[in-house]
Amino acid sequence: MNLELLQKYAELIVKVGINIKDGQILVIRSPLECAQFTRVVAKEAYKAGAHDVEIMWSDQESSKIRFVYGKDEIFDEVPSWYKEFFLSNANKDAAFLSIAASDPSMMKDVDVKRIQQYTKAMNRELENYRDRLMNNENAWCVVAAPIPSWAKKVFPDLEENEAMEKLWNMIFKAVRADQEDPIKAWKEHKAQLTKNLQVLNELKLDELHFTSSNGTNFTLKLPKDHIWVGGSEHTANNQEFIANIPTEEIFTTPHKTGVNGKIVSSMPLNFNGTLIEDFQFTVKDGKIIEFAAKEGYEQLKSLIETDEGSHYFGEVALVANDSPISNMNTLFFNTLFDENASCHLAIGKAYPMTIKNGESMTKEELLNLGVNDSIMHEDFMIGTKDLSIIGLTSDGQSVQIIKNGNFTI
Repeated sequence: MNLELLQKYAELIVKVGINIKDGQILVIRSPLECAQFTRVVAKEAYKAGAHDVEIMWSDQESSKIRFVYGKDEIFDEVPSWYKEFFLSNANKDAAFLSIAASDPSMMKDVDVKRIQQYTKAMNRELENYRDRLMNNENAWCVVAAPIPSWAKKVFPDLEENEAMEKLWNMIFKAVRADQEDPIKAWKEHKAQLTKNLQVLNELKLDELHFTSSNGTNFTLKLPKDHIWVGGSEHTANNQEFIANIPTEEIFTTPHKTGVNGKIVSSMPLNFNGTLIEDFQFTVKDGKIIEFAAKEGYEQLKSLIETDEGSHYFGEVALVANDSPISNMNTLFFNTLFDENASCHLAIGKAYPMTIKNGESMTKEELLNLGVNDSIMHEDFMIGTKDLSIIGLTSDGQSVQIIKNGNFTI
C-alpha cells in the first residue's frame, strides 16, 4: 500500500469526513484486520485536536463462532455496557466513524434466524443512538479499508497481496486521496453535488417514474416538503461532515405508501455477511407484497420481515452512471462503494432531514407526512446503463431527470 496516500486518506477522513472539532471525542468502530489503518486515523484525529479517540473493535470470525455455537437466548441479549458506550458518547457530542470492511461470504452458512434475532435486539437497544445519527445530532462518517477476504472476493484471480494492493488503489481513487490536494478536490465535488440537488429542489417534483430494460418499472411519489440532500451535512450546532466517503449520490425520501410497480436489483447486496443476488420486488401502495432472489432468498426474507417498516422504503438516491466509481466497472461487494456507482433505494427507515424541519418532528408527525420508520435502513442498487427516470412536477410537467443512466438536468 502507498503510505503517502494512506496518510492523505486518514487526514481526509478526520478533517473533511468527520471535520473533528477541537476537544471533541471520536469513536471508531473498526474490524481487527483494519488495525493499522485505524491507528493512522486515530493519530490524525489527535493531531487535529480530538479530546480522545475510543475504538470499538470487531471480529467477524468470532461473531460467526458465536452465531454457530452460542445458545439461542444470547441473541436476544445486548450487554448494557454496549448501549451505554455509544449513547453516553453521543450525549457528549462525540463524532462517530465506522470502517466498513468484511468478508462478503463469511456468514453464508449461519442460521439466518439467529442473525435476524440479534440484529433486532441490537437495533432495538441502540435505537436512541441510531436516531441521533439519522437526525444529524452527531457528526458521523462511514469509510472502508481492505481486508484480505474482501480483496480476494473482488479480485479472485489475483494473489492475496496483489488483490489487497489493487483494492487499496481503487479505494484511494474513489475517495480522491490520489489527487494532489484531496481536501480541495472534495470541496469541488461537494459544490457539484450541491448544484444538482438545488436543481431537483427547485423542480418541486411530485413523482418519479423509473424504467429499465432489466424489468424495473415503478412509480415513486415524493412527500410534501421533501428535500433533496447530498454531499456534506450539518449537525444542529453547525458541524459540517460527510456521512459517506466516498459519496456520489443525492437523495430524499419516498412517500411511504407512494411506491408502485416492479423493482429489479442491478447488483448483489451484501447483507449481514451473506450475498443476496438477482432479487426483485413487487410493490403496491409502498409495501413489498412479493419478492424473489436467485441467491440469498432467506436473508432477503429476514430483512423485509424485520418489522412493519422494513416492508416499505426510506430512501431514493440518484447517482450518475458516468461517475468515478461506476467507471471502475468493478463489483465491490460492499454497499458503501456499490451504492455510489448506482441509483438505489433503501428498505426501512427514512432520514428526517429529507423533510423540511424533519429533524425537529416526532416519529408520529413524520409518519403522518409519509416518512417511513423502521429499525432497519438497508440500501440496494437499481441503477443500470439504460435507466430512465422521468419526474412529474407539482404543476403537471414531465421532466427527464436521468436518461441512459446519466443526469439530463
